[in-house]
Amino acid sequence: MLTKEVLKKHIESFPEEFSIDQLVERLIIIEKINNANKQSEGGEVISETDLNKAVEQWFK
Repeated sequence: MLTKEVLKKHIESFPEEFSIDQLVERLIIIEKINNANKQSEGGEVISETDLNKAVEQWFK
């Protein structure tokens, strides 16, 4: 979940004019990155070996 602090930090990088679609797209990306960082910091990751095995299974 985004916080006002995170939103304020990122809003400064927005162009002077933007569409609602661009805003929503950017907010979704920011939230996904924040969630991924929290997962990484919490140890919710898989090893490269396990990832490679999973990818191999997808293409069988």
